[in-house]
Amino acid sequence: MDEPILTIEEREAINGGRWFSSLSPSLRHDILRCAFVKRYKDGDLIAARGDPPQEWIACARGAVRVSSTSISGKQITLAYVEPGIWFGDVAIFDGDQRTHDAYAHGDTTLLCVSKSDFRKILAEHVELYEAMLRLQARRIRQLFGLVEDLNTLPLRARLAKQLLHLVRSYGVPCLGDGKDIRIGLQLAQEELAQLLGASRQRVNQELKAMEREGAIRIEPGGLVIRERDALMRIATTEDD
Repeated sequence: MDEPILTIEEREAINGGRWFSSLSPSLRHDILRCAFVKRYKDGDLIAARGDPPQEWIACARGAVRVSSTSISGKQITLAYVEPGIWFGDVAIFDGDQRTHDAYAHGDTTLLCVSKSDFRKILAEHVELYEAMLRLQARRIRQLFGLVEDLNTLPLRARLAKQLLHLVRSYGVPCLGDGKDIRIGLQLAQEELAQLLGASRQRVNQELKAMEREGAIRIEPGGLVIRERDALMRIATTEDD
C-alpha cells in the first residue's frame, strides 16, 4: 500500500545518498516535491522485464533485487539496489523496455518520480542533465571494475570485497560487542554466490575459511563481520 510520507530514516537515506546529496537544494526540492512513495513486502514484484518505463525510482529502505531468468527458468540475482541509490532512468532515456526483473528484498520503500515529471524536471534544470551524466559515468566505472575483478581476482578476494560493500551499506553493530558488525541484508549463500558468478559450494568453502581465520562469523540469521581489516587484506590480494 502506498504511504504519502517517508519516515525520518527513509528521508535520511535519500538525502544522504552520495549522488542525490551532490545536487543543488532547488533541484532536490523539485524532485522530492513530485515524488511519491511505494511500499513493498519481501518478494513483491516491482517491475518486470519487458515493462515499459513508467517511473524513475530511488530505494529508501530495504533493497531491490535485480534478477534475470535463465533458459532453464531459474532466477539469477545480478545485483541489489541499496538505500540512497536511484535507478530506472536508462529505460526512460532510451525509451526501451526494462531489461530485468526487480523484486523487493525484505520490507522495501521506494521513492518514485513519474516519467512525465522526470522529463519536466529535466526541462527546468539543466543541472540534472550533467548530474545524470555523472551518475552514468559512475555506473560504467563500477561495471568495468566488476568485469576486471571477475577476470583478475580469485573468488576469495571478490567475496571479501562483496562482504565489505554489504557491511558498508547494511552494517548493524552487534549488541554487546560494538566491534562486531552484522550484515543486515538477509542473503542466502546461493544469492551471494550468484552475485559473484560462483557456485554455492565454493562460496561456502571460502566463508568457512574466513570464519576459521576470525574475519567473520557465520550465524543462522546471516553473517557477522569480526575483522574488517582482515577482509580488506584479503580483498587486495591478487594471488590465486
